[in-house]
Parts: sequence; structure tokens; C-alpha cells
Amino acid sequence: MEIFKYMSKYDYEQLVMCHDESSGLKAIIAIHDTTLGPALGGTRMWTYASEEEAIEDALRLAKGMTYKNAAAGLNLGGGKTVIIGNPREDKNESMFRAFGRYIQGLNGRYITAEDVGTTVQDMDLIHEETDYVTGISPAFGSSGNPSPVTAYGVYRGMKAAAKEGFGSDSLEGKTVAVQGVGNVAYHLCRHLHEEGAHLIVTDINEEAVQKAVEDFGAQAVGINEIYSVDCDIYAPCALGATINDETIPQIKAKVIAGAANNQLKETKHGDILHEKGVVYTPDYVINAGGVINVADELNGYNKDRAMKRVETIYDNVTRVFEIARRDHIPTYKAADRMAEERIESMRQSRSQFLQNGHHILSRR
Repeated sequence: MEIFKYMSKYDYEQLVMCHDESSGLKAIIAIHDTTLGPALGGTRMWTYASEEEAIEDALRLAKGMTYKNAAAGLNLGGGKTVIIGNPREDKNESMFRAFGRYIQGLNGRYITAEDVGTTVQDMDLIHEETDYVTGISPAFGSSGNPSPVTAYGVYRGMKAAAKEGFGSDSLEGKTVAVQGVGNVAYHLCRHLHEEGAHLIVTDINEEAVQKAVEDFGAQAVGINEIYSVDCDIYAPCALGATINDETIPQIKAKVIAGAANNQLKETKHGDILHEKGVVYTPDYVINAGGVINVADELNGYNKDRAMKRVETIYDNVTRVFEIARRDHIPTYKAADRMAEERIESMRQSRSQFLQNGHHILSRR
């Protein structure tokens, strides 16, 4: 992999290699774009097959955060960290303290958070060395468990998608097929049940399914049956890539809106949904409640303010549909365009400001 060539092609700003021999820390911080503000993105710990694979993952995830933060209307850029190691075996206090010192050394250009393989306790250790970390324990002023907030954002986005697909944002009487009933999806089901939606659920965890059946009167189906059920809305809330060549012909829903990341196996599947007239809600727009929530910690966490900001996911999803219609493009492309337009607008604004400042100085 030609790193500088790759960074130049996709406009990356910085790649930081962090090594602390005594603790075993091997981390890569990727900063994609800080046009809108400091880069915010979580720290992932994973057993990568190679250093090159870890670098590629960090770069890919950082770019994704740029788009997610921009689309959410946050004044934050995109970044991501990956730590090479087994999250169940290789963690120690010194590792995360050392990593915190590396973040501190970036002087606010990058702010981290919890991600796959890391925990609130790990963030607390990082916090011992730097303030540029979110998702720490509530005792330190954090927002706590982000799942209910993420779920509320998905619920708001689903209502916007329903309005696009059915002409009304009411979910009363709508049948929603929820794939996966984890922490986020359980809270989403609660919102849907309270509005009067009918729920069909599935999960590999039978206890989670049973809880949804008991609490919300949901109908349980098998893992592979969820795609073909008669429903108005399909809500992928588990693994990614569930929208693919095999499942698309089975899906009967008019609207797709859920919490899972990377729902399209390939971009072509977004094109197919567009051609079929299915209203697809891009995942990084609808599931941005979590990042909106942790971003509020940077101002001293206020739950009411954070929830009010999460409600704007409805407007963001609506804007995606407007751009898709305006430019005659699939919604997954429209989401990217919305993010890119916001970044470019700020870039031009800053450029104009600098030019005007130069002219003022020249006249002096």
C-alpha cells in the first residue's frame, strides 16, 4: 500500500503511528478532515492480520466519520484509531495511559471515544492523560450508555423515511420488521410500540427476542425469515451487509430504515433499491444519535440539549431525500453529497475569509 498516494487520493490530513514498547501499545490514529472542526472518532481494538490491514481500516473508518459528523450537522471532522491487539487478552492500564498521552500530544486535533473492542473503563484510563476523550464514566461528566439516544435518533429518522415512503410520518398501524434486538434495537422497539406500530423481530439471542415479545407484543420469526415477511418497514439493526443480492428480492418493505452500520453489501445494492422504488435511509445519517450525544460532552454534557440535537436527524434524513430527488440519484449518494456540500461550503468560507484578511493587511 502506497500510503501517501492513498492519503492524497482521498484527502487525508494525518496518519499517526503510536508505539509504546513497555505496554505493548501499537496504535494508528487516522485524521481524515478537520475542515468543520477537530476530528472525532472512536478507538477500535482488534486482532488485525497485518499492520497494513490495520492502517487501511483506520483510514477507511476515519473517512466514514468525516461524512457521519458532517451529515449530522456537527462542527467536527473525522478521525479514527485502531489498536492492534486482542481486546480480551492484551489490555493493560499502561497501554491506554500511553495512548492518552499520544492524543494529548495532538493538542485537540483528534478526540476519541469508545468503539469495537474498547470500553468505558478504557476511556477512563485515557482520560487520566487527556481531556480529548468522550464516552467516559458518568462520574466524570459523561453521557453514559449511548444506546437509548442512538435508538431515539433512529426512531426520528424512521418517521422521516415513513413520510417519504407513505406520505405521513405516523408509524401507528405500520408493520416494522426489526432484524436484531440488541441494546439500540430494544429501545427502538419501545418507541415504535408506544406509537402503535406492529413489530416482527428476530435475533440470534433468543432471550432478546422473548423480551421483545413479552414487552411489546412482537411477533418472533427465524433469522432468515425476517427478509421475506409482509411489512411496511425493514429495520436492519444487527450486522452490516444484510442488503445484498440474496435478500433484496425477498424484501417486501417500501421503506428501509435501521440502526446497523454498512447495511449495503455493495454500493450497487443502493442503486438496485433506488430502481425498485424502495426508500432507503442511509445508515450513517439515521444512526448518528450516538456521535451527536458524545459530541455534546465537549460542551459539558446536557441531556436535554443533546436530545434536542438528536431530534434533528429527522431533518437530516429529509434533506437526503430532497437531494436525491433534486439530483436524480440514489439516497446513499445523496447522503455523501449532503456531507460534501457542507464541508465544501465551510472550506470556501474559510478561504474567502483568509483572502479578505490578506487584502486588509495589504492595504495597510
